[in-house]
Amino acid sequence: MSAEKAKKQRGGSPVSGELLRQVKHARIFLASAIVFGMLGVCATIAQMVFLSKIVHRVFLGGEGSEQVRLLLVLLLGAVVLRSGLLWLREIVVQRGAVYVKSELRERLFTHLMRLGPSYASGERTGELVATTGEGVERLDAYFSRYLPQVVLSVVVPLLIATYVLPLDPISAIVLMATAPAIPVLMVLVGRRAEESVQRQWATLSRMSAHFLDVLQGLPTLKIFGRSTAERERVAEVSDEFRERTFEVLRFAFLSGLVLEFTATISIALVAVALGMRLLYGNISFEVAFLVLLLAPEFYRPLRELGVHRHAGMEGKAAAGRIFELLATPAPVSSGSSATARPTGQLSIEFDDVGYSYPGSVRPALSGVSLALPAGTCTAVIGPSGAGKSTLVNLLIRFVEPESGRITANGLCVEDLSVETWREKVALVPQRPYLFYGSILDNIRLARPNATREEIERAVVLAGASGVVERLPQGYDTEVGERGVRLSGGEVQRVAIARAFLQGTPVLVMDEPSSSLDPESERLIGVALERLMRDRTVLVVAHRLNTVYRADRIAMLEEGRLVEVGNHTDLIERSGPYARFVGAHKRMLA
Repeated sequence: MSAEKAKKQRGGSPVSGELLRQVKHARIFLASAIVFGMLGVCATIAQMVFLSKIVHRVFLGGEGSEQVRLLLVLLLGAVVLRSGLLWLREIVVQRGAVYVKSELRERLFTHLMRLGPSYASGERTGELVATTGEGVERLDAYFSRYLPQVVLSVVVPLLIATYVLPLDPISAIVLMATAPAIPVLMVLVGRRAEESVQRQWATLSRMSAHFLDVLQGLPTLKIFGRSTAERERVAEVSDEFRERTFEVLRFAFLSGLVLEFTATISIALVAVALGMRLLYGNISFEVAFLVLLLAPEFYRPLRELGVHRHAGMEGKAAAGRIFELLATPAPVSSGSSATARPTGQLSIEFDDVGYSYPGSVRPALSGVSLALPAGTCTAVIGPSGAGKSTLVNLLIRFVEPESGRITANGLCVEDLSVETWREKVALVPQRPYLFYGSILDNIRLARPNATREEIERAVVLAGASGVVERLPQGYDTEVGERGVRLSGGEVQRVAIARAFLQGTPVLVMDEPSSSLDPESERLIGVALERLMRDRTVLVVAHRLNTVYRADRIAMLEEGRLVEVGNHTDLIERSGPYARFVGAHKRMLA
């Protein structure tokens, strides 16, 4: 989705307005910076007034230091005040930028968690990482430099022109007449520059996504001998980003040259006009000198706006994607404030549940009504694309049903907050994910406040105590990203230990032992039998021995529930389940 499309979805609100709306208290920091900037201009005007008076009285009036002592003190005070206000403004904008980045990054991460795996699976991870990292960082200069300068570039020249007008109307008219030339040129040059910055950001996002893909797929590239070809591809992506960056820099240098030249010419016009009028005695030296001192200060905010505009365009380009992410509706509702919660063993019921993935022609599930009685194991089987994973995602609440509802002990799970419901459900996937860190931290992920004794008991129940004992630092051993230092069976046992530690009444499994060797399968099978006791279990079955042991079997085909029952009854019906079992046996024969 483009930044323009995202902007339309937000009702056409500009990036600055959306930023101030998304981040609480951002307006306070921005308003404070603008106020300090305006006060700083007032101090600057006072400084120039005192300086012009001192120069006039000393060099033309012949007065000594004693006669202008008060003016010297006032000049020093104005200089100190101006410096202090500039310092305060800098402190405010820097702290404001840090606050905005922290708040926005937290909101982004929270919203990505709400969007869940169903959204992340359709996006490139590297691009999302670039947005939450580099993208948020680019808002630093946008908020701390560009936004305050936009306001000050309008207010400051008006303040100075208002002060100059009663002193010298001609100079005030010249200042106001030449001032629009700078923003007009800024817009003309900046229009192309903004397009260039947008392309640069898009290239950076693609490069980040590609680099992460390469790192994650490094073993595959090595196996197929594609390292050299991929290295050339990485070089192409890097060269494209370099070219885009140079293009942006060319526009930035060109913009700076044009703005500096225009500002210099404008100041020269004011100086020439003052010189001619001073020569013919149409203006006093003190007033002419004061206007000449204020002329650079009149154009300074416009020149600084041109300098910060480049950073502003980078921030806007990154903000477009950030606000697009924040505007993406979460697939799961936050739930109501109802205080009723299901307790004890849970009976789960799918009542006429339907769901379709965005862009899909055929619904993933249609009219599914299935009961998971408390304390029983229900195996879900079916060919690929039958809707098994969708059923699991609905139960875990990665997505919400488009039709029908899911209840637990008679309470609709959509009325509960996602956090409350997931406290009731544990997941043991076929390929568990272990984060970079220690075994202890990975197990404690299920319950952060668990004691060491509770964790050790969960490990024993999962049959993973031998795994921990073999590690060099035991529970403190770093396992690496995705648990690369552990075997597949060891990773599964750590995941089962997490499920034991979580201690939920509902257990969802994607048959975690289906791809393991016989011995690992046996050990994990024993641990799973202990884990399944007194729990409501939904298992996506890949092997017939798992199906045989289940209390109930649910057969899915093309998103519809075609049969439910135990193994014996379903075989006697000679329906879809019997044909599925027969085909499976013939395949193994």
